[in-house]
Amino acid sequence: MTDKLDVDYLVVGAGAMGMAFADALVDHSDARVALVDRRHGVGGHWLEAYPFVRLHQASCFYGVPSTLLGGGRLQESGPEAGLQIRAAQPEVVAYYAAVAQRLQDTGRVEVLTNADVVGREVVSRVSGRRVEVPDSCRLVDGRYLAPGIPVETPPPFAVGEGARVLPVNDLVRLEEAPSQYVVVGSGKTATDACVWLLGRGVDPDAICWVRPRDPWMLNRALIQPDPEVFLGVPAEIFEAAAASRTLDEVFLRLEDAGVMLRIDRTVTPTMAKAPTLGEWELALLRTVEDVVRHGHLAAVERGRLVFADGTVVRVADDAVVVHCAADALRNPPLVPVWSPVTITLQPVRAGFPCFGAALTGYVEATRADDAEKNRLCPPSRYGNSLAQWADMNVRGTRAAQAFGAEPDIAAWAHGVALNPARIPPEHPGSPALDAVRERLAAATAPGLAALERLAATG
Repeated sequence: MTDKLDVDYLVVGAGAMGMAFADALVDHSDARVALVDRRHGVGGHWLEAYPFVRLHQASCFYGVPSTLLGGGRLQESGPEAGLQIRAAQPEVVAYYAAVAQRLQDTGRVEVLTNADVVGREVVSRVSGRRVEVPDSCRLVDGRYLAPGIPVETPPPFAVGEGARVLPVNDLVRLEEAPSQYVVVGSGKTATDACVWLLGRGVDPDAICWVRPRDPWMLNRALIQPDPEVFLGVPAEIFEAAAASRTLDEVFLRLEDAGVMLRIDRTVTPTMAKAPTLGEWELALLRTVEDVVRHGHLAAVERGRLVFADGTVVRVADDAVVVHCAADALRNPPLVPVWSPVTITLQPVRAGFPCFGAALTGYVEATRADDAEKNRLCPPSRYGNSLAQWADMNVRGTRAAQAFGAEPDIAAWAHGVALNPARIPPEHPGSPALDAVRERLAAATAPGLAALERLAATG
């Protein structure tokens, strides 16, 4: 039997970006919305994430505009005391369930889980029930940048007989300690795995870290919802760019300024996805000295790692190989956010995708012309290489200049905790804030020009 939805928007993907878009749209219009997801609930990959994962950023920068994740609380103890809390997986899952209920309580939102969109129908994976999507309904693609996670992604290398390979999720289920752990991956998941193992007493010498590329990471202490602190980061970036001849030099200047971190100061990183990292985590990661850098891992065999360049590295016969190599930050081609049929959610400012999706929802609710919407919200990208990181900052800054010039959008953005660059209306002001704003204003134009040049040549 086929029913028909009575909605204006079909949001495909009820993860972070789909939820942020729907929340802003519903709160600023009378639109009717259906949220569809293949998983059993809302929250996207958080439902399947490894149990010890936390947000790498402050909780207030994540989620939806109507509902503050974490309540704006500060950490009261531990190595990050005084910084904003970072929600763990159970808290994020519960948060999104509560947001979904809030949206449904408006009477204008339907949530359809365990379902796929097939053509102009929503098909239940459980019952097979089909629901027709009206022709007038606009599709919102919240999956374009959906992250890959190890538990759902096969290892990107062959696994031989007798080799013990498991996704990072299964570390918590080990019943007997091996003599060696082999962590495969260069990004946040791999750093999380190493920190978790070290925090549970694993000897650093018992960890082999297969790190094909070294990453640059942002100092978490500076990515905080205090404009006097946060606005210093783009100011430093633009000042460093204007003074540098190469992208490597930009990052080295940012390292000297305390903005960027790298694990091994003898290796120049080539990856710049730039998650945040605590300096206490950095200290732990530097205790792992068995780092293998032979590029792409081609195969794992019992007692051996075989690399694409032909190198063979011996490991313990009972080694547990931890798969952390899924592509969490995808980098597909940029496309216009608004096309005739589909709204394709992508970052707008540099980083902080929840804010970009919420901004897209607000603009959709308050503007009628798609060309104008695309002018206000041109897509940015996630960084990967240093050149892509530079391009991300150029695109994101120009987008912020465009939407920030609209009085209503600027007022909305400064009132939304998801926006890391906001100056809250209640902020009392200070000489330090005035000084950092002056620095940023002076550095933006020359810094943008330099980053654009460096991105083109990098």
